[in-house]
Amino acid sequence: MKRFTGIPVSSGVAIARAAVLRNIFLLPPEKKIPEDKIFLEVQRFENALKNAEKDILETQKEVSSTIGEKYAEIFAVHLMFLKDKHLKEQTIRNIKTEQIDAANAFHKTIESLLTLFGRSDKDLTKDRRRDLLDVAERVFSYLREGEEKKFFDKPVIIVAHDLSPSQTVSFDRKYVLGFATEIGSETSHTAIMAKALEIPAVVGLENVLEKIEEGQMAILDGTNGYLIVEPTSEVIEEYKKKRDNFIKQRKNFYLTRRLVSKTPDGMKINLMANISLPEEAVTAIKYGAEGIGLFRTEFLFLNRKDLPSENEQYESYKKVAEIMGDREVVIRTLDIGGDKFVSTFQSSMELNPFLGWRAIRFCLSRTDIFKTQLKAIMRAGVHGNFKILIPMISTIEEIKRTREIIEEVTDELKKGKKQFRQLPFGIMIEIPSAALQAETFANLADFFSIGTNDLIQYTLAADRVNEKVSYLYQPCNPAILKLCNMTVEAALKKGIGVSVCGETASIPETVIFFVGLGIKELSMAPSVIPQVKQLIRKIPYSRAKEIAKEAFCFSSHNEVFELLKKNIEEY
Repeated sequence: MKRFTGIPVSSGVAIARAAVLRNIFLLPPEKKIPEDKIFLEVQRFENALKNAEKDILETQKEVSSTIGEKYAEIFAVHLMFLKDKHLKEQTIRNIKTEQIDAANAFHKTIESLLTLFGRSDKDLTKDRRRDLLDVAERVFSYLREGEEKKFFDKPVIIVAHDLSPSQTVSFDRKYVLGFATEIGSETSHTAIMAKALEIPAVVGLENVLEKIEEGQMAILDGTNGYLIVEPTSEVIEEYKKKRDNFIKQRKNFYLTRRLVSKTPDGMKINLMANISLPEEAVTAIKYGAEGIGLFRTEFLFLNRKDLPSENEQYESYKKVAEIMGDREVVIRTLDIGGDKFVSTFQSSMELNPFLGWRAIRFCLSRTDIFKTQLKAIMRAGVHGNFKILIPMISTIEEIKRTREIIEEVTDELKKGKKQFRQLPFGIMIEIPSAALQAETFANLADFFSIGTNDLIQYTLAADRVNEKVSYLYQPCNPAILKLCNMTVEAALKKGIGVSVCGETASIPETVIFFVGLGIKELSMAPSVIPQVKQLIRKIPYSRAKEIAKEAFCFSSHNEVFELLKKNIEEY
């Protein structure tokens, strides 16, 4: 029995055989093709393209009907890649001129295309590069001799180097019980998608593909971050009980959705949902969300060749308003850059995209795109209870310029005689400079939203998608606690709202700390809302304040975490 430890990103237990998805570049040795067989090899390649296209169309149709049209739109880009004239002609040219087999000829073409997206590790997280790899894998699966394409017709746990969001949403959840990957972090898009789909998942299992074979029995513990290979019968029985208890617990969580999220001594804490697609608003309500604390709008801009129009954006935001009714919806404006790459925008490759041209920095330089989105949000605000949230604010000049642009948009909407609503204006506190200037910024904002994912990354100088420094993801680091406290004190002093919308809003230990600080709104993945609600209903607010105060007496993440954990266990 072998046990591998990674990063738990989506809770649950899966017990099944391993389906190992190898890297697409693990090809058989290059094979020379006789001149009289070249025609047949070209034909074999063309057939692989046709089969891959058929696969994509079938997947697109299935995803559209089972999960939603927006998820299915991902595959339109896959079809675009597959039908690319250069991809086909270059591969055929490689077969004919070098007289090599189709698989290796196609491999050379893909290699040349990948250079367009860069070679660094960070580039692996960019959506367009990942989409190209998705398409390549489909074609390769028909070109590898002796290897059948993987159609899952029995329960499996997928083990892979990486999985794209498009792959994740296309899994047949009847057979794919969980997945484990060699790279990734708690805040990667694949992890976020896993939570939304309620699939147990563990990431950051470095080099696990070298130590596992296809078909081996495996246990995936998405709660604690374990992948257990060839477990003993005793361990299997132990995890069957854990799986059954988890399922039972999840059913009990559903029963809590109508209960009020209030501490025993009467402090009301609003529990909101983070969503990335309009359709997820339905899931949010299912789990008892009191509103949407973070609506990520990047989905409208990803995986397409053109920009979304004002009306297209308006209809998407309106759809959320109709689903949520009078519940509050906080819409974050476009946050591209970092690990979210949008092919429509032509820009030079950045050495450090997380510190570069992203979020509000992009929007202030492309005011045409920014204004279009603001108009759509303000128009859709007529149908719901919307707030506007601006990401990646680092200076007061950015806040002032954003407010000026909103005034310009207001005048343009009035001139166009369009119905709209003036909306509360908030800023994300996710950069240390913003937390340090929170008292000043509070004079220009209607509310704060603490984005702990980036705040941790920027404060501790640790790339949040790099598993090699994942140990620096320390939500209880004293520096993080102090920055959060400064932000809360500034908001309370000015009388504006303050919430937390990062992943730490759903970690039990940090939940109690935030409540003790005086934060009355937490936003998280919908599926964890019932669990957080149960915790809040157990611990008095008065006790949470004492615990938060005590946390500042320690000098390390581990010490603080153990303090919080110990106090939770007492309840």
